[in-house]
Amino acid sequence: MIERFLAWLGETPWSVALLESLYAWPLVESTHVLTLGLFVGATIMMDLRLTGLAFRNVPVQSFTGRLLPWTHAGFIVMTVTGLLLFYSQPLRYYHNVFFRVKVLVMIAAGVNAFVFHRGAHRRAADWGADAIPPRAARIAGTVSLTAWAVVVVTGRLIAYNWFDCDIQPQPGWVNWLAGCEAVTE
Repeated sequence: MIERFLAWLGETPWSVALLESLYAWPLVESTHVLTLGLFVGATIMMDLRLTGLAFRNVPVQSFTGRLLPWTHAGFIVMTVTGLLLFYSQPLRYYHNVFFRVKVLVMIAAGVNAFVFHRGAHRRAADWGADAIPPRAARIAGTVSLTAWAVVVVTGRLIAYNWFDCDIQPQPGWVNWLAGCEAVTE
């Protein structure tokens, strides 16, 4: 059912026009990459502070207070452009192993950020000036650094069609992971 919906979505005039556009698709993709750089760059700086690996003399509240607006702006534009990229070829992205991994890791990164901001960050007034933050903050920073590195790498690998469903034969586990319908060899 989801595949039929995504196939229909990919055949809508706006989706086809976006994918075939000489200017719109490259502009959307470039904007996605640039805002990814803004978001991930600011996030890495905050995570390095949270892990205690860099910026030790800067209070955490000052750091996050200055960088969070940039990460929020980058995240919003990155998400909108990412959804547009998905809209341009929804069925292909849906079956792409790297896209699936990217989405799962982004969800994990989001949960990590939510837990950090609802927990350790609320108590940052107590530890924010410490050179080495508490364990919960260091774990959140490490998980975030790892997750966003995986998101960037898998996002880049989406462009390669090593595991596309229309390329057969492939191992059964690849077809399963990509959500390919049963393939007869």
